Amino acid sequence: MKQNKNGVWTSWNENLTYNYESLYKITSEQELQEVVKKSKKIRVFGNKQSSADIASGAATLIDIRTYNKIISSNDTEHTITVQSGVILGDFLEAVEAKGWCIPCLPDINTITIGGALATGTHGTSGKLLSEYMTKCSIVLADGSIKIITDKDDLIDAIRVSLGVFGVFSEITFKCEPIYTLHVKEGPEDDSVWLPKINERLKKHDFLRILWLPHTDKGYVITGDKIDPNTEVIEDLGPKYLKHRRTASKILYKYSHVFPWITAIANKLLYRGFFSSTKEHKGSLYQATVTKSRGSTLELAEWTIGLDVFPTVFEELKTEINKWSNKSFIHIPMDVRFVYKDKSWLSYAYEKDTVTMGCVSRNAATADTYEAFKSIEKIFLKHGGKPHWAKRFTAKDAELSKVYTKWEDFKLLRRELDPTNKFLNPYLTEIFNEKTSN
Repeated sequence: MKQNKNGVWTSWNENLTYNYESLYKITSEQELQEVVKKSKKIRVFGNKQSSADIASGAATLIDIRTYNKIISSNDTEHTITVQSGVILGDFLEAVEAKGWCIPCLPDINTITIGGALATGTHGTSGKLLSEYMTKCSIVLADGSIKIITDKDDLIDAIRVSLGVFGVFSEITFKCEPIYTLHVKEGPEDDSVWLPKINERLKKHDFLRILWLPHTDKGYVITGDKIDPNTEVIEDLGPKYLKHRRTASKILYKYSHVFPWITAIANKLLYRGFFSSTKEHKGSLYQATVTKSRGSTLELAEWTIGLDVFPTVFEELKTEINKWSNKSFIHIPMDVRFVYKDKSWLSYAYEKDTVTMGCVSRNAATADTYEAFKSIEKIFLKHGGKPHWAKRFTAKDAELSKVYTKWEDFKLLRRELDPTNKFLNPYLTEIFNEKTSN
């Protein structure tokens, strides 16, 4: 176990900094227990890719990335057990090497497994990643180990926990046989793709829409399971498409000063990078997961019931297209679909949902990005929920109205962590804890 003392923790985009007294890198469950037990205040972080202020702000920190072993697999049960600090990409490569898959994947592979579970990370056309967890062990505030399986009622609280019950240690996932997707991509008018959502969810195994604000266009991505030997003529579009992020950075350089520039930039980006079609095949991981992402953006994401999404979309579109406000939104807004589950703090608790991401490509000026405020106001109005790892300002008063099990979650948190060991200032405010012992 390695320990650093009295340093400064800096977030992914360097917009959050905290002093800490001790930072540990652990490699075993025993070390994890030891550090948690002796600490008064503790938080855990991985690759720092959360836009929310949940990873630090405590005297003691654990960099969980050194706790990263693939522990075991069960060929009969199609299960794999890992330590919570393993990076998602390494985990998925191990799963595919077994000829298996996780049926719904996040769109980025550089996050840690523990962080992804705790914050409700998801993909599209499936359930949260945490729904594929069948067993886990967590280190409680007193350093003891609690083992929870999918047969325990407690699993519904643990699946999305924000790390406030304890620290994930070992996690077991249920996998499925690997499959191949035939992926097709291309632009469509808003008037075309929006009414087709339900039809496409029934027809396709994978559906994702990159909405292009201020253009009246969406970029639709569908995937269908095929025999892996099926021939697909690959078309990845013009080679210059790989420069989209660079072009975006240039075009949005001064959009924080003159927000209306965004509308013009989006039209140019659509013509240059979203007007062509693509076609390819691969496993879910190969075909749909981003393998890298530069620290050049800040994110908010909100979810809403599938049944009311068209109404919310039209209201949002009307609002951001008003030239009287500053809510011009960078390309793209990522529209994905999560099916209902029973997890207390899941965005899809007992309801099929649509998630809609909002990106600011000027990370340094994200605090004044008006679009984050507008999308939050509209989604909250309709009962929407924020992504736990992304930007939002809602607190206990608002969250208690949209999460059915909010008060139950708070009671359980106090029971498992009576001294608020796992709360930082941000989470203390989220849960409206009057004192932080």
